[in-house]
Amino acid sequence: MVEIQEYKRDESMDHLFILKGLNNLPFPVGKNLLVDFLYGDENNKSVEKNKLYDFEAFGSMSFLEKEKILELLENLIINNLVEVSSSVFNKFVKILSINRNGREELMEPKLHTKKIQQNYEETKTRISEKEMESFKELEEFLTGFNLEQKKAIVCPNEKILCIAGAGSGKTSVLTKRIEFLNKMKRVKGEKILAITFTRKAKEELEKRLEELKMKAVVETFNSFSEKVLLKYGGKIYGHKMKVANFQDKMFAVLRALDNLNITIQDAVEKYFGNQKNKNKTTYQLQNMFISDCFQVFEYFKSTRLNFESFQKKYSDNTLKNSKLIFDIVKYLDIHMANNGLRTYGDQVRDTLNFFKVYKKFIPPFEHILVDEFQDVNSEQIELLEVLNQNNLFCVGDPRQSIFGWRGSEVEHILRFREKYPESEIITLTKNYRSNNHIVRVMNKLVEKMGVSDLEPTFENKKNMKLCKFQDELGEFNFVKAKILSSDISPENIFVLSRTNRQIEELSKVLTKAQIKHSVREEGSNNFEIKKGEVTLATIHSIKGLEAELVFVIGCNASNFPCKTSDHPIIESINMYNYDREEEELRLFYVAVSRAKNELYLTYSGKNHTYFINKKIKNDFVFEEF
Repeated sequence: MVEIQEYKRDESMDHLFILKGLNNLPFPVGKNLLVDFLYGDENNKSVEKNKLYDFEAFGSMSFLEKEKILELLENLIINNLVEVSSSVFNKFVKILSINRNGREELMEPKLHTKKIQQNYEETKTRISEKEMESFKELEEFLTGFNLEQKKAIVCPNEKILCIAGAGSGKTSVLTKRIEFLNKMKRVKGEKILAITFTRKAKEELEKRLEELKMKAVVETFNSFSEKVLLKYGGKIYGHKMKVANFQDKMFAVLRALDNLNITIQDAVEKYFGNQKNKNKTTYQLQNMFISDCFQVFEYFKSTRLNFESFQKKYSDNTLKNSKLIFDIVKYLDIHMANNGLRTYGDQVRDTLNFFKVYKKFIPPFEHILVDEFQDVNSEQIELLEVLNQNNLFCVGDPRQSIFGWRGSEVEHILRFREKYPESEIITLTKNYRSNNHIVRVMNKLVEKMGVSDLEPTFENKKNMKLCKFQDELGEFNFVKAKILSSDISPENIFVLSRTNRQIEELSKVLTKAQIKHSVREEGSNNFEIKKGEVTLATIHSIKGLEAELVFVIGCNASNFPCKTSDHPIIESINMYNYDREEEELRLFYVAVSRAKNELYLTYSGKNHTYFINKKIKNDFVFEEF
């Protein structure tokens, strides 16, 4: 008897049913009607009135709950495959339509390929008897480290990737490996390059090495490149160059606008529209506009794309102000070169090009160690390859990849084994930061990504609450009251949000209550946790830090995933190839994983974010105010 295999649906393609449904419907619809149509709900009056049950796509997603269909729809919206617009009959009614990107996705599905689950192959770390013997020989040197950490510290492979989960001691491992190379392998400090992503991380690593009396060249990608450019500037440029500061950038954009016969006020109004003026000052909007122009400028330079051919792709109504931005960018290309100016992006790019031509000037590093490897981009990867083809030790965590909008490419960490077949992949799963209850929630948040669960190393009483409020002010007043009544020292309290705006508004409330606090907004790396002060921060700016008590405010459907963008063109032209919804989930994960023992998730409005699913919600005490 022939055995008939059971049909198994490819869940990664479920989103195509929504796109087909939008294509199938004869008129634009709202979210609720679309979900009911796809689910096959004949009780919806509009379904009955318009006889939508006669259409092919009706009930095509009856195999899913409505909540899941809505979640998939939100994913398509945030990834710019479905557009939301106001109805011509009622501007307060929002309707959906499939756009050009959505139609391209129907013909050639790619969205599923951007998800970590599709690209990450779990590697279980095995410790051999020979390795156990070597650990015994180095028992005194390796005291205090777990087996996986010990393996990462002394592993002899040339190419090593250490998947280090949140709170798993990656900085300690990185520092100890440098000590191992110095002490046990007799590698001189000047032959070891350790690369971090922020100046703060650089200073922390340098401090730890100094305490151990160990040596290495510790740099960020930019600080390393800048030193090369300053040393060999004559050969690279032939004339004096400097990194453009914000004043230089402002002047360049103003000159470009003057050349186009447009005022900065008109350009900002055209770019952002009226909606943005509600929460931002004119000065803030101008600064954001200038920053976006330069980010697009950087994108073209790094990808070596042709302006004209790219602009043709966006000549339709999907991006009305694209011509303005592209015209500015073309002017910037000429202006920067003529005035001896370069950007931070040019630092790595120009250093890389210099080393390709003048190979004899490449520093002879024997070992390169890279922190936060999930945040690297293609140019940085290329620089690493030019610097050293031998010993490469990378530490990172795909769960915490949150800078896709800035050009980071998580696939470099996901495809490390593919690139280096003989490499050793070591996974650190023991979490030393958060109690067992918080670690449990962290694991549930990212369970679909196919990464290892983290293991808690200590237990504590459960102190996690999900709190609903009527409005934002209620949230802010709650946070204020909790801070005032807490016996936790202020420097051990974080209040995190998805947007700068929420942090700015909360800061006003805390200032009025005379609560000392520091504000850390997106993009600010020069930040210290100040004794006696609560830290208010956007999640992007707090990565790598931890606190006893963490509040994550604004945990509603508008902020996670974030519906609004402060960068219209960057989102509209899909500059970077990543799944925006999954990155928003990873961002939420980063926020939660900052907490050691106490965690409050607060929101106002009708619904909390769907990132907090039923299983996760059950772990929290729910309170409504």
